[in-house]
Amino acid sequence: MKVMRIAGAISAIILLVYAILLIGQIWGSWMSIDNFIKLTITAAISVVTIGIVALIYRELVEEKQLKKDDFID
Repeated sequence: MKVMRIAGAISAIILLVYAILLIGQIWGSWMSIDNFIKLTITAAISVVTIGIVALIYRELVEEKQLKKDDFID
């Protein structure tokens, strides 16, 4: 499904950018620890939210398709 692919790509990009920032923070202290913790929480909430919204959307679309094909009432 196209929505899941898009959600997966967005989540992967967020995680990739976060991984680069994490490595930079460990080896170079690129930002203050307060900002890094805020960024960590924001990235985690974003990835989880994107995943949940994509799953809900997929379920609604699949249910609509099943109703259209007369598999469920």
